[in-house]
Amino acid sequence: MTIAPGNARQGTSHVYRAMRKLVESMDDTIPGKFEVTKTGIVHDMMAPVGPHELTTLHLRKRLEKIMPDEIVAHTGEPDVEDESEGILRRPDVMVIAWEDMEVPGSFDPRTLIAAIEVVSRSNPENDWVGKVADYPLLGIPVYAIFDPRTGTGTVLTDIHSTPDGPRYATRKDFVYGEDVTIGDWTISSENLPLYGD
Repeated sequence: MTIAPGNARQGTSHVYRAMRKLVESMDDTIPGKFEVTKTGIVHDMMAPVGPHELTTLHLRKRLEKIMPDEIVAHTGEPDVEDESEGILRRPDVMVIAWEDMEVPGSFDPRTLIAAIEVVSRSNPENDWVGKVADYPLLGIPVYAIFDPRTGTGTVLTDIHSTPDGPRYATRKDFVYGEDVTIGDWTISSENLPLYGD
């Protein structure tokens, strides 16, 4: 692992803070969702459509039926942020303990039990490529992807070190209709909506 000199880290932090400030200024004025990654700002231009939001709701409700009361499947704000890594992400569903939500500002990504994304029709690479790289870097132990374009998905686990940084070592693919294990809980993926033509 290469450690940047102090002035390089400060430059990176300065750039990140500038991008973060820009994202905050655009959030309420420009449609879509903004996130910050090591490579820049990601803008999912389209607001989530019915199947995306419905999938998010189904997943949240299915998980919360079987999880203990002190764990929630949270949708919405705030985001997860690691300023030292220069990353701000907004998972569709965050599996997290109530007590870890009692913080000012963004959630610490290392407190998440799992992050779940419903693939966006307008920017699928963000979920399938960008977040596959960012979430293990942030220390999120389980990353589940549900793709309404294809009726498939995957669950990524077991973070390990690689020459390119932390990556998930285990990938379990599924098709809609199968049971899916996310952390300690198994839910059905039956009857999840698909994007129409």
